[in-house]
Amino acid sequence: MRRNPTLQTIGVLALQGDVREHLGALEQAGANAVPVRRLAEIEAVDGLVIPGGESTTLWRLTVAFELLEPLRKLIAAGLPAFGSCAGMIMLADRLTGGVEGQQTLGGIDMTVRRNAFGRQVDSFERQVTLNGEPFRAVFIRAPWVEQAGPGVAVIGEDEGRIVAVRQGVLLATAFHPELTPDRRIHELFVSMVRGTS
Repeated sequence: MRRNPTLQTIGVLALQGDVREHLGALEQAGANAVPVRRLAEIEAVDGLVIPGGESTTLWRLTVAFELLEPLRKLIAAGLPAFGSCAGMIMLADRLTGGVEGQQTLGGIDMTVRRNAFGRQVDSFERQVTLNGEPFRAVFIRAPWVEQAGPGVAVIGEDEGRIVAVRQGVLLATAFHPELTPDRRIHELFVSMVRGTS
């Protein structure tokens, strides 16, 4: 498939999770989207999506692929990043409910509780509030934000719980927007990568 060079290129970290679904959602939102798993590939993109999956596995894979420290540095240096579900956990500065020694990439001044909504069997779909508007969200063994720092904008809530945040060029959701046809989250991230939002 021929890529449009005038569009931003956003990589989806292809270690585990909904890689294909995020790629499709990003394309629909107006970006070139490519799977990435090596540092050179990540350094070549304009933004990065960290998909859901299992956060401890994702952490161990970033270590195995020698990506943990380089990703921390890229994010700290201003690489736009969006994390969904386990990706939200990876972008948190602080984590509760993790396994012993579990590390994150950090970047967003928040404390995230791993598996806050329960186990896999407790997964659900329901309407949340996103920027004051209804949004149908899919939660799969999802986290939530227990505490957000003063520089973090809370953009999504579910029954009083924080489920979507933004800090500068970093975006995170506790739910999986790639699993619904609503592209508002991906469109927001594409605009953040372009510098228009």
